[in-house]
Amino acid sequence: MRLASLTLAAVAVIGLAACEPLPPNGNPGPLPPEPAPKDECGAAGYKGLIGQPREVLKPMKFPIGTRVIGPEDAVTADYRVDRLNIEYGQSGLIEKVSCY
Repeated sequence: MRLASLTLAAVAVIGLAACEPLPPNGNPGPLPPEPAPKDECGAAGYKGLIGQPREVLKPMKFPIGTRVIGPEDAVTADYRVDRLNIEYGQSGLIEKVSCY
């Protein structure tokens, strides 16, 4: 009987320890917004390419290391925030411009 009482007391203490007091109105409020990702590769300047045919890229100059990635292209999985990636889909239209 004593073991059961101690176990129950331990469970209650652990349960209460996990509780966090709520503000006076009882509403925890909204979560703080996540910081916007940094545009270290300059992708924002190329967002106008989205929806364009990939042929518009041919006469353009891009930063060294830029990747133009098609739907069947294999790419390395290394993550580099300073690398511009331009992705196009099966239709040949540019779908995504991002840093990774």
